[in-house]
Amino acid sequence: MLEHMSFRVSSTLVLALLSATVMLRAGEADNRRLNDAASMFREIMDTPDRSIPRDLLKSSRCAVLIPGMKKAGFIVGAKYGRGFATCRTQKGWSAPVAMRIEGGSVGFQIGASETDIVLLVMNKRGMDRLLSSKFTLGGEATVAAGPVGRDSQAQTDITMRAEILSWSRSRGVFAGIALQGATLRADEDTDKDLYGKTVNREDVLNGMVAVPPPAATLVSTMTKYAGVGK
Repeated sequence: MLEHMSFRVSSTLVLALLSATVMLRAGEADNRRLNDAASMFREIMDTPDRSIPRDLLKSSRCAVLIPGMKKAGFIVGAKYGRGFATCRTQKGWSAPVAMRIEGGSVGFQIGASETDIVLLVMNKRGMDRLLSSKFTLGGEATVAAGPVGRDSQAQTDITMRAEILSWSRSRGVFAGIALQGATLRADEDTDKDLYGKTVNREDVLNGMVAVPPPAATLVSTMTKYAGVGK
């Protein structure tokens, strides 16, 4: 009987250790993705002639950063990426929530294995979409390719009316691109890993939740290039 109890205790301990290891690795991956998102955005904005126009950035409501979206297949294939969204509040940029992006056309980047994606949410309608559990670009939310350069004088009417503007970077090429058909959804499992509990995503994006330490670099990077306050 003692041997049986010892086996049960040992088994429980092993399972607990395995679970802790899995959670630790998940946390490390999330932290790395947060840092990758910050680095990606900084690299893009530090190339003035080929970056997101500052006036657009400063008038945006939210940003979604997806570093290294994976693509498999040729012309028609599966696309999948994970990243984070943060929104502008009266006190500055909010703590982030995790996002997943699936599908969508990336046009000229056929053959690229990874693509960085930047989305700017330009108005309240777009932010409302972001707060939903799932929405499709070009479906529930209007999306347009964002202009590139020092200013946004080349904006078209459709760009001005779009709820979301999008850009992509692959193999050093950064350009606006309309991700028609791409689906964005909440990544609540990553949120739980990041905050250590289930959080209300609306509260997070409205600045009612403190920025967790692993996200500090991302938030400070947004503040540096996009300013603070609504």
